[in-house]
Amino acid sequence: MDTQLGLIEHSQFLLWVQEVLDEFPDNFIITDPCIAGHPIVYASRGFLKMLGYSRDEVIGKNGRMFQGPKTNRRSVMEIREAIREERTLQINILNYRKDRTPLWMLFHMCPVFNKEDGRVIHFVGVQVPILQKPRRSVSGFGRNGANLCEDGGSGYQESVFGSCRREVCSDSVVELARVLAMDSVLGSDDRELEVDEPCEASDLEKRKAVTAINNILSVLTHYSELTGRVVCGKRCCLSGMGLLGSSLNISLGRIKQSFVLIDPHLHDMPIVYASDVFLKLTGYARNEVLGHNCRFLGGVDTDSSTIFQIKESIRTEQACTVHILHYRKDKSSFWNFLHVSPVRNASGKIAYFVEVQIDESGKNQDKQGLSPEMRQHSVMGAVKVAVRSLSICAGTSNS
Repeated sequence: MDTQLGLIEHSQFLLWVQEVLDEFPDNFIITDPCIAGHPIVYASRGFLKMLGYSRDEVIGKNGRMFQGPKTNRRSVMEIREAIREERTLQINILNYRKDRTPLWMLFHMCPVFNKEDGRVIHFVGVQVPILQKPRRSVSGFGRNGANLCEDGGSGYQESVFGSCRREVCSDSVVELARVLAMDSVLGSDDRELEVDEPCEASDLEKRKAVTAINNILSVLTHYSELTGRVVCGKRCCLSGMGLLGSSLNISLGRIKQSFVLIDPHLHDMPIVYASDVFLKLTGYARNEVLGHNCRFLGGVDTDSSTIFQIKESIRTEQACTVHILHYRKDKSSFWNFLHVSPVRNASGKIAYFVEVQIDESGKNQDKQGLSPEMRQHSVMGAVKVAVRSLSICAGTSNS
């Protein structure tokens, strides 16, 4: 139980809604992609009963333990892509209970967004047992047996065939999909289904999954308003802002220095990522920064020639380092040792510009004793690795 509470503390608003969620009759889990390994942080009573596990056996674990020899690799890849692209997904999939008996079920997954900055902070996964017998015909099935959908709609067909290699399922982004269950709802005849035969969810089962997702999101949204960290089921985009995927957001969030990421491909080159240290240094909230050009840091005594130097370095796609007078939200000034550099993706094209800020007043000293130049280069290297790694993964998955 200590493990469960420790993980849920990472998602504080879940503490407010646990008792309410426990009253839901649906079978579902909530995961946190911001925690290493993308673990489960909540599992409903119905889900645990169907799966055959206790809550302590599930909370904090990844879904690797629920896969089996007949779990379809293609379906796993579809789930992996849906999580990476932060999309809703409905898919028929074969998984295994604690006693290792197989089960067919409809898996409906939906991201939960932070309303302030548009980041994905959770995934909700609803599992609906497929009660019908498997069909003998496999004609007319969709690509890879899955349907990615924006609103959790129906009107599609799925099939699941083949097996899943362990190394694919071990990826953290697959964790949500592996936690799928059914226990007492099936009779003994259905528990002996031939797992090689495809199974399809009915329209009723699809509607049941959508209804459950909507109900859960409604409760999460309502109770999150009490914590000040409002969540929603759809991304709330800021005007003119290009949002980053959750994978890149998570990687950048590990960099504990002041920096912003700028998208040169959008109008007015807005900030698309701001580190927590940057927000602390400048006094701005994240929603006051994202979607805006960096010029708001300038003030009456900011040197225009230095601003021109920065603009020229961006225009010529070159790095530059300057000393510039900037202003916090409270109008207090500070000398900023600023480094600007392009960030290229795996194909060599410029994807972003990164600006690393160091307060020269001495109040922003590095605890490890690194020089300002070393700190800037450290941030640059970490950002470039994160961006290139993501673009490599995206290129591999799309090929």
